Amino acid sequence: MYNVRSRLPPTRKFEKLSIPADGALRVAIVADTHSVPHPRVGELLRSLRPHALLHAGDIGELSVLDELAKVCKVLAVRGNIDVRVASVPDVLVLELARGQAPALRILLTHIAVNGPALRADAARLARAEGASMVVCGHSHVPFIGQNRGITVFNPGSAGPRRFSLPIVFGLMEVSERDLRLSHIDCETGAAWHPPALA
Repeated sequence: MYNVRSRLPPTRKFEKLSIPADGALRVAIVADTHSVPHPRVGELLRSLRPHALLHAGDIGELSVLDELAKVCKVLAVRGNIDVRVASVPDVLVLELARGQAPALRILLTHIAVNGPALRADAARLARAEGASMVVCGHSHVPFIGQNRGITVFNPGSAGPRRFSLPIVFGLMEVSERDLRLSHIDCETGAAWHPPALA
């Protein structure tokens, strides 16, 4: 699950975000920017007015995080191409809370799936951290699903196009009664949905 080139133990960080009492917490999620986020990412994020932004790794140049931080608070994890710095852990445990009551715990890590299946090591780590959701990147494939009893969300890549994959990012909206996950197309600004199978 971690950079195979590194022999150092993975680093972990814990963060907490509050769900507004009178509305929804809006969290934008990007991954795999590879130093070159799509030119419209900043504009689209500003229009969504997220409370926070998660970066699921393969950031590239760390200046990408500085630019994203001009929009809102940024929480990021290190991907397999990223340098090791103290401010960017390998794993982030994010607790969303209503007042003092925890509502949702999320494990943010870069590599967590094989195709649509959650890797066993990622599932074990999520369970150990009490997380019911894993947010990851690495594959560049946008995905929302359930596996091993855990919600899995990959925002896709907001960086350079790989093969014929879309350039997208994710949006998570959490209210007192609802969790909504979606993808936004960086090129059109519209909601992105997987193409229908023929």
